[in-house]
Amino acid sequence: MQVARQNAHTRTKALVALLLTFAAGIVDIVGYISVYHIFVAHMTGATVHFGSRIMMSDWAEAARAGATIFSFVAGSVIGRSVIEAASRRRKRTAASMTLLLEAVLIVVVVWIGRRVIDPGDLVVTPLGPVCLLLGLLAAAMGLQTATLTRIGPLTIHTTFVTGMLNKAAQAASEWFFWIHDEWKKRPSLVRLIRNTRDNSALRNSLFMAAIWCSYVIGSAAGTWLDRRQELEPLYLPVAILLIAIAVDQIWPLSIEEEREQA
Repeated sequence: MQVARQNAHTRTKALVALLLTFAAGIVDIVGYISVYHIFVAHMTGATVHFGSRIMMSDWAEAARAGATIFSFVAGSVIGRSVIEAASRRRKRTAASMTLLLEAVLIVVVVWIGRRVIDPGDLVVTPLGPVCLLLGLLAAAMGLQTATLTRIGPLTIHTTFVTGMLNKAAQAASEWFFWIHDEWKKRPSLVRLIRNTRDNSALRNSLFMAAIWCSYVIGSAAGTWLDRRQELEPLYLPVAILLIAIAVDQIWPLSIEEEREQA
């Protein structure tokens, strides 16, 4: 009974992780298109942009990238701090607090952005409001990154997918070697197919690949929606966050992290 409940909890967290990744894809691309051409969840690209603009003495661009990086880190620190504090107070629904704060930040971006952004020419939008909006979105992504980091033994990221692709490749490699070893033991295709269904490396690889697909679908959906309404598509990630909060009230999303830190 306990094993069945644990499996159900793991499947629920996996589904929520896919939804959050989809939401992050929308936030990332809408921020890029409608706020400024900087991704708010990809700090590798933002760091390269930051360094290159410093060397070119383009201080305005460096400020935008720097604000994005700083805010992402700040959001991540705040998110982990909230979860740590909640675990010390034995609160099981720590994720609800960070996800709610993320939703508030995104809504604030929509409200402010509609008043200060010139959709016809992003370049003419003043530096201060752009840095503020990029910072709020990046902080929201940092909060989400810190909220759901583990599903069972797996370490996951729902706001950037480079690590997920790498982990999918590693798991696929493990599966290939498992096939090799199983075939050497007994060259039976039927047996191999039957045993593959219980292979954890294959399941992990497919799940990591699904994380990547969710991000792709989210970015595609965000692009399609953004063509019709500036910033309004960000309300869809907010709705997904509210769903995740509701799930957290029943099946705590950060329970593994809380146990590790307690």
